[in-house]
Amino acid sequence: MTYADALRAEWTKLRTTRAALWSAITLIVTTAGLSLYASGSVTCPCATDTMKLALTGIQLGQAVAALLAVGVLGGEYSTRMITVTLTAMPSRLTVLAAKATLVALVTGTAGALAVGLSYLAGRALLGDDLPHVVARPVGGSVVYLVLIALLGLGATAATRSPAAATGLVLGLLYVAPIVAAVMPDPAWRRHLRQISPADAGLAVQATTGLDKLPISPWAGLGVVALWAVAALAAGAVVLHRRDA
Repeated sequence: MTYADALRAEWTKLRTTRAALWSAITLIVTTAGLSLYASGSVTCPCATDTMKLALTGIQLGQAVAALLAVGVLGGEYSTRMITVTLTAMPSRLTVLAAKATLVALVTGTAGALAVGLSYLAGRALLGDDLPHVVARPVGGSVVYLVLIALLGLGATAATRSPAAATGLVLGLLYVAPIVAAVMPDPAWRRHLRQISPADAGLAVQATTGLDKLPISPWAGLGVVALWAVAALAAGAVVLHRRDA
């Protein structure tokens, strides 16, 4: 079976699964909704990076993106449908590649709508307080969501358990920044923030105080890409070597 065949088969499964559709809708609603609330609640944005404020919803949307990806593969493991999938499509790496492509496309589309609505809400509520140079923070936020989704997919393939993958990814996104924040040594705190997917990746949204960031915006996004690649590579090894 070719990659194109696997892609068509996976697309058929994805578009007929309500969970994927609702996850994409939830990603849009939660991200845009939280961003709207954040932009509307501030009274004096003068000392705030207003772009990060307008994109606050990514803090919640990243979890939804990860869960969307976990569900794409994790649902098959929990129902044992993975055995049917791999019987019909014996090339396991091709299956994973097809799933990764669709996860990236769905998350990218939903993420673009979510981030776009967040920015428009911020522009409407914050006006001239919002920077006019938006390509990096807006575009980078969409890429960030896609990378987090791919991290979730790779974690699911590696652990073969939706619960374990969910715990692992959410721990990286929300627990790791807390650990970094309470680290007493400033040097260690900075290093942990440089390798934490959330701390490093969300630096792409910054438009002020760039010299004080633990890592530069694009380098931070590169860190998240490394996490995603490492997770997918681990998942590919497990999927290839172990029985379904």
